[in-house]
This record gives sequence, structure tokens and C-alpha cells, in this order.
Amino acid sequence: MKIVAVTSCATGIAHTFMAAEALERAGKAAGHEMIIETQGAGGFKPTPIDVIKSADVIIFANDVGIREVSRFDGCKILQTIPKSAIKDAKSLIVQAEELAKG
Repeated sequence: MKIVAVTSCATGIAHTFMAAEALERAGKAAGHEMIIETQGAGGFKPTPIDVIKSADVIIFANDVGIREVSRFDGCKILQTIPKSAIKDAKSLIVQAEELAKG
């Protein structure tokens, strides 16, 4: 399964990258292809539209608005916050799997 995750926090520093790392580890451990986009204080590099559209599910782990959110229109999106991704990324991956099936 291909999962795109977008992480961002209020300050765009620590929690953004901690959530990204946790999701990447948990997703890869479950055998999934993970594409991570961090939206931090230093800006962001947008994930290409073709990659987004080919994803089975998108995970938004954000405390602030996702930049250029219209790129994700029509996608299956699991919404959470960075704190949840940091604490229990494995559970979020399971939720993403269920969302992708449905």
C-alpha cells in the first residue's frame, strides 16, 4: 500500500519532524511505501500530484492548516494531530489500512 503523510505543527519544528519520523517507521514496519511531506518553519517541498493521486490513503497529522490542501481533493484522508502520530503511529497505520479498504 502507498501512504502519503503530511505533518505540521504550530511552530513547524520539533513535532512536525517527530510525527513524520514515527509515521515513516510504523508504515515501513507494516510493509507500506511511505511518502512523507513535512510542512515546517523552513517551508515545504510539495509532494507531486501524481504521487498524491496514486496513494491509497493520505494521513494528515497537523495542528495548523495544510498548505495547498486542494492537492488532496478526492483522496481518502485520515485526520489526526502530530501528538497522536508521535505517541501511537502504529495504530494510525492500522486506521489508514482500514480507510484504504473501505
